[in-house]
Amino acid sequence: MSTPSIQPKAAWLKKIKWDEHGLVPVIAQEAGSNDVLMFAWMNREALAKTVELGEAVYWSRSRKKLWHKGEESGHTQKVLEIRLDCDEDVVLLKIEQAGGIACHTGRHSCFFQKFEGDEHEGDWQNTEPVLKDPNDIYKAGK
Repeated sequence: MSTPSIQPKAAWLKKIKWDEHGLVPVIAQEAGSNDVLMFAWMNREALAKTVELGEAVYWSRSRKKLWHKGEESGHTQKVLEIRLDCDEDVVLLKIEQAGGIACHTGRHSCFFQKFEGDEHEGDWQNTEPVLKDPNDIYKAGK
């Protein structure tokens, strides 16, 4: 007999202030380094599935479906803690990142572009190397 899944209507899910689309912003932060690796969205089902599996499951707005992080790349996120901010409208996941790559570009973090300069001549500079070619990542996961 299988264990029943957590119901997306569970009381703890009701505490979150979901937006008009039933989503909440989520920040994935690497435990240990405290690097912010990525930003994504979750709906009730994604957050319940994350708790159930112990791995990050997000809501893909472009695909309009649940997205188990690493389902194609193998770069899953083991969830160590789930926190809710003071306004109860942002979720923080403390995670262990498999393979050290969180970004679909093959980098450690999605936040690899840093603004340098001033308002007239500033521009975004890449500050992190590509650790693995994205073409190799997504071939491997299929």
